[in-house]
Amino acid sequence: MAFRTDLAVEAVENLPHAADLQQVKQTERTIEGFSVREVDILGEAAAREIGKPCGRYITLELDALVRREEDAFPRACRALCTLLRELLPDCAASGPVLVTGLGNRMITPDAIGPQAADHVIATRHLVEQVPDVFASWRPVSALAPGVLGQTGVETGEVICGVLDRIRPTAVLAIDALAAGRLSRLLRTIQLADTGITPGAGVGNARAALNRETLGVPVIAIGVPTVVDGATLAHEIAAQLGSPSCEALDDLSLPVMVTTRDIDREVTDIARVIGYAVNMALHPHLTVSDVDLYLS
Repeated sequence: MAFRTDLAVEAVENLPHAADLQQVKQTERTIEGFSVREVDILGEAAAREIGKPCGRYITLELDALVRREEDAFPRACRALCTLLRELLPDCAASGPVLVTGLGNRMITPDAIGPQAADHVIATRHLVEQVPDVFASWRPVSALAPGVLGQTGVETGEVICGVLDRIRPTAVLAIDALAAGRLSRLLRTIQLADTGITPGAGVGNARAALNRETLGVPVIAIGVPTVVDGATLAHEIAAQLGSPSCEALDDLSLPVMVTTRDIDREVTDIARVIGYAVNMALHPHLTVSDVDLYLS
């Protein structure tokens, strides 16, 4: 059975010969007290082995936020802001940006994207209509397009239609992911400059959103909110030395596992993402400033 995960760090960890992989660079550092791990996939052979496109994958671990440590929220916002600025292409240094929150707002584990978009300050109309006040602001548009089952329109189709009108220099796509291990649920944010495939984590992949399909750089911001039940069960069985187990047959149909406090945790981490996006796109803003503008 395949190990299902959207996280590049887990995909690499799960390879038995990960240390021997060529064309893969792994680094670790700390920002604002949070651990950051980066996986750079530099060649097509490595990309096929790992199952991820070539590019940069940066993982921010937010254990301090989960533990409610002092100043954890502003530190998490600043850390994520720093990483987003690293990935934003030079062509998007001051140009218009589209922030899109992917997912179904009515299903909590899939609501990260729409809830994060709620915290993004939309400025495109203000820059156009009140240039004397907002001349120093970047034009930003925020969109939560819903899902095919709600709208009858593919997410990619909605975004392409909007792109034709606002012509952004980059797209930030926020979505829920699937992890392979419970320890990373809602404690990890993955950033990637390779775009994203909505629904891939739960086996319902839609059209990919990336530079090739949209024509502009796409920065993906993903948070693992579920673990595939079969993946989790097989991992436990393997660690116990019992790869064959009758109960595993019950997981032949898709089963997703999430946390008990999913509502609060999604709300918390969506707020971190929204604030960090604002600060990355408008460098003059602080956490307190974002509080003021969103109040």
